[in-house]
Formats: sequence, C-alpha cells, structure tokens
Amino acid sequence: MRCPFCGHAESQVKDSRPSEDGAAIRRRRLCPECGGRFTTFERVQLRELTIVKRSGRRAPFDREKLVRSISIALRKRPVDPDRVERMVSGIVRQLESMGETELPSHVVGEMVMKALKALDEVAYVRYASVYRDFRQTQDFAKFLGDEGLSDEGVAVEDDA
Repeated sequence: MRCPFCGHAESQVKDSRPSEDGAAIRRRRLCPECGGRFTTFERVQLRELTIVKRSGRRAPFDREKLVRSISIALRKRPVDPDRVERMVSGIVRQLESMGETELPSHVVGEMVMKALKALDEVAYVRYASVYRDFRQTQDFAKFLGDEGLSDEGVAVEDDA
C-alpha cells in the first residue's frame, strides 16, 4: 500500500482487526520511509458497479464519493461515525445485491435519502436540497410538506 504522506510504494501492517460490523478489515499501517502512520480498510466487493448519471454518462461506483456526500449532509450533526459507516455499508450491500452491474444514479440517491431520513432528519433535508436541486425557499416548504415533517423536523401525525 502506497504511503499517503511520502508516496513510498511499501508500508508495513502493524495491526489488523475486523471493523465493528464485520464487513471490513481495519489495518493500521506504518511507512518505513517517513514513519507515517495511517489506516486502511479492506472490504469485499461482490461486483464492479457502474452508475448511469442523469446525463447518460457512466462512471464507476465510488464508495468514497458516497461517504463524502453523506458526510457533507451530516456536517456538525451529532451522529456517531460508526452508524454512518454501517449505513454506507448497508447501502453498498443493497446496490451489489440488486443483481445489476449498471444502476441509475437516482437509485443510489433514493437509497441515501431513505437511510438519512432514518438516521438524521436535518441531514436528510440537507441531502435532499442538493439531490432534488432546491432553488427557492418554497422548494423546501413543499418538500417538508410532502414528507410529513413539521418546521422542527419532527414527523407530523395525521388525525384520520
């Protein structure tokens, strides 16, 4: 594994252990060249996934891009990073188990929105605002009304 600090081609594994959900191996590494320490994760990849964008362009699925977009939505929210990791792993497993090698981007987006709604409603609205391309405050109001959320982000119950 290449050192992210100095670029040296080799590193030594100092410690390996399964991640909390057992879906990955966490490895602590040391660069013999610069002495830098870093962590890598090893995961099973069932198949190569390709995401078909709205424009029709195809791109390889990138787990780290998924993590970054979710992290942006969760910025400054009180959510345990382990819960986020389990959520991302669950989404990736769902995508891999769909049996398709090419998936429309909206499938990923909807899975992320569903998972974020269960995890943190503020992050859910943040993600939706970008994913659904909100341009005005009315877009937020309509979305919140359609989703059955109150102004405080708490689910509103219908009296039926």
